[in-house]
Amino acid sequence: MIETGSRLRQIGWVALLATCCGIFLALSFQVHAVKSEVLLAERQLIALKQETMMLETEFQARANQRQLANWNVVEFGYQAPRADQFLENERQLASLGAPRGPAAPNPIRIARAELQSVNGASPEPREMVSPVSGRPVTLAVHASAPVGAGFAEAFGELVAEASPIRSAQARTLLSAEAGE
Repeated sequence: MIETGSRLRQIGWVALLATCCGIFLALSFQVHAVKSEVLLAERQLIALKQETMMLETEFQARANQRQLANWNVVEFGYQAPRADQFLENERQLASLGAPRGPAAPNPIRIARAELQSVNGASPEPREMVSPVSGRPVTLAVHASAPVGAGFAEAFGELVAEASPIRSAQARTLLSAEAGE
């Protein structure tokens, strides 16, 4: 009989411990839910404060339209565009341009070569030349390299040679890749 009493007491303690753990878990979940709601409400408050500040600024700016118009005319010399200031097409815009002065830099031009065919045959493309040294750039293709790898290496050398920034590092990387 003593054993059944201690056995019941042990079962009671286990049940009480399980109940306490269940209540603790339920309360912790409820605390986390309330905490996330509070964070959401804080974010909404911040967004509403920012919107209120933006609306107040806009209201103040619109309330001072006369002051802004005075500043534009007196301080900055701004005026609304007139009808004769609008252009109809690109030719009118080009006619407004002034001739180049004696110290003006040359205009930027796009290089474009039209390859002409000789006797109906397609022309041979010219070899690539380094823009810095003027030396021809050779495209070396390895037998084990994939298609286009030789071009990539030659282009990398060309860029490393032409680039004033980090040229030593680029050459080091290219030589390390070639050694692999």
